Amino acid sequence: MTMTRRGALRLFGLGAAAAVSGCSLLGRTPLPLLLTSSAPPPKPYTVPLPLPAVAKPHRTDATTDYYELVQRAAEVEILPGLRTPVWGYDGSFPGPTIRARSGRRTVVRVSNGLTVPTVTHLHGGHTPPESDGYPTDLVQPGARRDYVFPLEQRAATLWYHDHRMDYTGPQVWRGLAGFFLVGDDEEAALPLPAGERDLPLLICDRSFDADGAMPYPARPDGPGAREAFMGGVLGDVILVNGAPWPRLGVDRARYRLRLLNASNARTYELALSPGGRLVRIGGDGGLLTAPVAVERVRLAPGERADVVVDFAAHRVGDHVELRNLLGEGAQSRVMRFTVERDARDDSAIPPALSRVERLDPAQAAVTRDFAFTSGDLHGHTGWLINGKPFDVRRVDARPKLGQVEIWRLTSDVAHPVHLHLDHFQVLSVGGERPAGPPEWKDTVELRETQTVEIITRFTGYRGRYVMHCHNLEHEDMAMMSTFEVV
Repeated sequence: MTMTRRGALRLFGLGAAAAVSGCSLLGRTPLPLLLTSSAPPPKPYTVPLPLPAVAKPHRTDATTDYYELVQRAAEVEILPGLRTPVWGYDGSFPGPTIRARSGRRTVVRVSNGLTVPTVTHLHGGHTPPESDGYPTDLVQPGARRDYVFPLEQRAATLWYHDHRMDYTGPQVWRGLAGFFLVGDDEEAALPLPAGERDLPLLICDRSFDADGAMPYPARPDGPGAREAFMGGVLGDVILVNGAPWPRLGVDRARYRLRLLNASNARTYELALSPGGRLVRIGGDGGLLTAPVAVERVRLAPGERADVVVDFAAHRVGDHVELRNLLGEGAQSRVMRFTVERDARDDSAIPPALSRVERLDPAQAAVTRDFAFTSGDLHGHTGWLINGKPFDVRRVDARPKLGQVEIWRLTSDVAHPVHLHLDHFQVLSVGGERPAGPPEWKDTVELRETQTVEIITRFTGYRGRYVMHCHNLEHEDMAMMSTFEVV
């Protein structure tokens, strides 16, 4: 497949600024590996949007809900008329949605029915280290593990996915991901859209062989080949909840869209067409202090945004597309809503949503620097943090429990950085302080040659955790660092 430089940059989500920066990106930035489908994709907006099944606890008691998930191979219909082999929690792609409650203990027993080891990570969870999904805490084939989530945290749109060392990319690509939605009393008291108008939307890209398979490429070796793989892996079919460019009929009413970028490497800039408002009400770490009306929402891999769309602004019969402004051709489409009927709507977007404590930089005990760059990895090029590849025997930071710290993150190329255990706030981007009130995040996009300062407080648990790039190919090629809370 022939691709222009600008087209590759847009597909990778480096954005217009990188395309016109004057830098020789082809000489410095590995472009992503775009896989081209040989199976004919369906016409956009012909496949209905599926909603993942909601998991039911197999047991509950006064303090705890107990779930069981089985990781197993299955065949599902993604492209109409074809069967696609996947690895899924309960054999589905995405896995079942777990709806949990803040402060109520949730135990998820994961049984590995696959032929390879797995690790499960609750992305955005405030989790004890033994249940956080450290990349070498393997569940072997035929074994099982109980992941204990106390959920001493705010309501938020979280997700769970595989986190196996060196193999997160291929195992998430094959289907090991699902939503984990946490609610609380504060959120429940708000008149936000709920029930069938609260839609979790897992967005990712995949490519398909003629028989419907979505194989992940073997990691190449040899001069130049590995560098090509280093940019990350992109598909040419955009899926929402496992369906290609789906459609959904909606009421003339407000809907809450829980947007999750579950792609390996693709960044999205989401907007409505024809133009309309997306009202941001939440991010990675839960509700904002107040709603923010925007024309577009940018999500790097791992990031989430909760938005409200009011379809009452349209007439019955109107089509409203959710589009990706960073894509070209088919990759610029995501899904389409069709306004089908008038309906009663008791929801509202209140002017105040939540209280978010602003962490004070003056209280920071330590400022640490982390440089995300490429470099030598055992004789070939890999991705490093502070010039070092990931090593389970090494601890790179030891923050104290209860301590506030500032972490200064710098990049050579684009890296979405994810911090385990605690959410953080962004202090500055390229030296500029973000406008508006603070919000809690667990993943932040570093754009090319950019510095982002974040501030966090380490709470709850002592033990080892990781920070890493959430471009899954970068993560698998050693861009990860262990920190231990002491």
